[in-house]
Amino acid sequence: MLLTDLDAAGFDDRKQAVDLADIHACLDWLAAFHATFLGSDAIGLWECGTYWHLDTRPDELAALTDIPLREAAPHIDAVLRRSDFQTLVHGDAKLANFCFATIGGTPRVAAVDFQYVGAGCGMKDVAYFIGSCLDEAQCAALETALLDYYFGALGTHARLRHPAIDHRALEAQWRELYDVAWADFHRFVKGWSPGHWKINSYSEQLARRVIRRLS
Repeated sequence: MLLTDLDAAGFDDRKQAVDLADIHACLDWLAAFHATFLGSDAIGLWECGTYWHLDTRPDELAALTDIPLREAAPHIDAVLRRSDFQTLVHGDAKLANFCFATIGGTPRVAAVDFQYVGAGCGMKDVAYFIGSCLDEAQCAALETALLDYYFGALGTHARLRHPAIDHRALEAQWRELYDVAWADFHRFVKGWSPGHWKINSYSEQLARRVIRRLS
């Protein structure tokens, strides 16, 4: 195990609010992480990354009063697991787990809290991160632009590390799974804390879209 003092390394800024450059820095980090571990077998890590995946949350599923979402939950989980392109996900990639530095006038980040790293679709981290730092109106307005930015970075990193992978197929499949990953986390939140601020019209819209598609 290698430990680094991130404050001493210059990543001593913690943020509760971010601008677009800060978000891009976090998406760059996630893209590099996901590209590095594409196809990893996750030996010694969680078989399924994230803290909210269905196998670990039977109580929250039982408490979920949204019947269509509860019935769709196993199918949502299965779709994410069946993705042809699996990687390692951070599993708790919220804003609070990124440490910021400014290097050459550009924001850079380091991540902490790797206890939920495991196999999964990279969209789990991306959807969870975006939902951790933007409100519903911002999520809706910036969805396409932020996904474009992430996939641009992912393609750059993946071509360097895995030149044999079909990068267009990777992007096409993961783009289709963005709302599925969002609906997966939304299922957990609605069962865990029905009054949570992350339960909003944007999340509901994406979840309904996924349920219609699955049905």
